[in-house]
Amino acid sequence: MSPTSQPSGLRRGARLAFLLIIVMLAAAVVVTSGIRTRVKTAAAVKQQTLDLAVPVVSVIHPKRGELRNEVVLPGNIQAYTDSPIYARASGYLKAWHTDIGARVKTGQLLAEIETPELDQQVRQARSGVQQAEAALEQSRANLQQGKTNEELARVTAQRWSNLTTRGAVSRQENDQYQAQYQSQVASVQALDKAVAAAQSNVGSAEANLSRLQEMQAFKMVKAPFDGVITVRNTDVGALINAGNSGPAQELFHMAATARLRVYVDVPQAYSRAAAAGVVADLTLAEFPGRHFSGKLVRTAESIDAATRTLLAEIEVNNASGELLPGAYAQVHLKLDTAAPSLVLPVSALLFRSEGLRVGIVRPGDEADLVPVTLGNDYGTEVEVVSGLAETDSVIVSPPDSLVSGAPVRVAPAVTPR
Repeated sequence: MSPTSQPSGLRRGARLAFLLIIVMLAAAVVVTSGIRTRVKTAAAVKQQTLDLAVPVVSVIHPKRGELRNEVVLPGNIQAYTDSPIYARASGYLKAWHTDIGARVKTGQLLAEIETPELDQQVRQARSGVQQAEAALEQSRANLQQGKTNEELARVTAQRWSNLTTRGAVSRQENDQYQAQYQSQVASVQALDKAVAAAQSNVGSAEANLSRLQEMQAFKMVKAPFDGVITVRNTDVGALINAGNSGPAQELFHMAATARLRVYVDVPQAYSRAAAAGVVADLTLAEFPGRHFSGKLVRTAESIDAATRTLLAEIEVNNASGELLPGAYAQVHLKLDTAAPSLVLPVSALLFRSEGLRVGIVRPGDEADLVPVTLGNDYGTEVEVVSGLAETDSVIVSPPDSLVSGAPVRVAPAVTPR
């Protein structure tokens, strides 16, 4: 090999080696850059995954409820006065003048009863009064005759006493006339007592007649108060028993409906607020959208140990007669509360095995599940009695997986346009 060709071969090899190194370096740079990009991408994905794992929540603050709380309770409507009408005179029903649904006034004739036996007793009692009065007149005549005889015996005794003093007659004859006078005095006293007894007999006979006449007045069955006939249990010709020889029969049933009583059982928690004068409204299914005004007038002043409720009476004006006794109604009591309550939407509640919970956001964006006690249910909202403060940030529609101490992100409030 010549000296000239040897150096050129070395230079060629050196260039090849340099190119190879450059290629290897370039490949290393490309590989390193790819690895770094992948690592960075994986870190970004990991961070994004962690960020997405933190739930974004919307929060609200509990709103303050009103000082007047409405409690809705079931109630039973009853007539203000509800009474069965019985007969006080036995006989046969002659006629009836009112049927069910008839509105009657006090003293209005409802039915007539034929009472032949009672009528005969009245006639007999009237004759008894006449006999007693005749006996009284006879006793008075006897008394007058006795007083006349007494006066004659007194005068005679006085004369014989004067004659005896002058010695004109014997003492024995004088004693006889004095004894006759004393006998006449005793006779007058007896006749006076007989007159008193006859007067008593007249009074007794008149009282018996008055009693029978009062019973005779019950032949006319009349309404004891203004109201409506709700039941008629008799008909013409029916035997009416006033209870003398068996159970009495109810002829009619009346109800006074111009005012109504509504009885409700108030839970013990509201018993102190359920006082006389509390406003109450009635709603009934047959009157959609209408409210009937009433007022609480009295309570039982005692908690029922079985139900832990207080019986309250609501008075409702029913002059129009639209409300019917015996109906079912929803009673809306407007009860005053000691302090304003807090109200939350139903969507803020979490039902857990350990009890009812509400999620709130603590400082540091951490969730905390707090137990709460509910009051009234208003449908889409509920009353919170305890467990929350008005300044708490309550999570709306919290996820079921939310636990205490979990990080959360509070979504910015949307300002309405």
